[in-house]
Order: sequence, then structure tokens, then C-alpha cells
Amino acid sequence: MRILMLGNSYTSANHLPLMLAEMAGAEVIAHTRGGARLAEQLNPATKLGNKTLKALHDEKWDYVIVQEMSNGPITSKEKFMTNLSKLCGLIRKNGATPVLFATWAYEKNGKQLKKFGMEYEDMICSMKETFRETVKRTSCLLADVTTAFEQQAETVKLYAPDGSHPSEAGSKLAARTIAKVIWNDPKRKKEVS
Repeated sequence: MRILMLGNSYTSANHLPLMLAEMAGAEVIAHTRGGARLAEQLNPATKLGNKTLKALHDEKWDYVIVQEMSNGPITSKEKFMTNLSKLCGLIRKNGATPVLFATWAYEKNGKQLKKFGMEYEDMICSMKETFRETVKRTSCLLADVTTAFEQQAETVKLYAPDGSHPSEAGSKLAARTIAKVIWNDPKRKKEVS
């Protein structure tokens, strides 16, 4: 199985692609850059976009994991949904299955959340609403890391000191959530049978 991960520092932190490779028993290639947005992955004029578009055109993938900049689904909802729709089209043209890596809200009472100016519960609700709407619009698979973080944030140290990026435990939780979505994909189960 070959998996391409498109994202930014949330995807590359703590060697998440390597964690996913081990959990899924797959080859995982990551195209990331700190702060990258989906628009950059689609832009052939950027180094990252050129690399991603070439990989989707020239190589065969089973799954492509797509992750937007942390607050992009809230602050640029329509752009996020439009760019994800475009990427899903390219991913399906490749023969792969698109998976939305739905990231987490900033740490409750953390400095990043205070700087963002939103309550923790409001950020979670806004993100979940956008992700549900996007999945409905694009029919991609959903790796709901948002909910996984929400459920474990009180008992496990999931955040790095900046209150935004994942700790190693947070990256492991994200990798497990993504791997579970892939292993439970009915399309993959049919191919294995």
C-alpha cells in the first residue's frame, strides 16, 4: 500500500508519516512545509505544489491524506472546501482514495487559543461543522482527529508547549486515527478479500 500525505508541520511533527507507515504497514511519502495550505499543494508555481501535482500525475497511490493549515477550515472555510474538492478530483483521477486529516482545536486555555481569540468549545464546534460539510460535499473519508483529541485532551498530554502543534502522544493519536480509517475502508476490505 502506498500513501501520500499532503500537509504542513502538523503532519510532519514527531515523524507522524513514519508512525503511520508502521501502523498501516504501508509506504508513506509526505509532502509538507510548515504553514502550507491546500492552495499551495495545488499551485504548480510553488516547489511544494509542483512536487505534489507531479506525484499525483506520475505515481500510483492507494490513499492520499490531506491536511489544511490549522485554523484554515474556520478562517477560510470556502477556500478550504474549494481547494479540497479540487484535490479530491485529482486524487480520484489517480485512482487513490482521499482522506481528510481533520486536525484539532488549539489547546484549551493555551496561549495559541488565546491569541486566536476563540473559546475552545467554539473552535471544536466550528471545525467539526466545516469538516462534516466538507466530507458531505467531497465524499472523502474522514480521519476525525478533532474528536479523538477532544476525547483525550483532559487525560493525555497531546499538545506541544505552543498549544498548537502535537506532542509525540498527539502525533501517535493522529496516526492511529488515520490508520484506523484506512483499515476500515470498505473499498480496501473488498480488494483484500
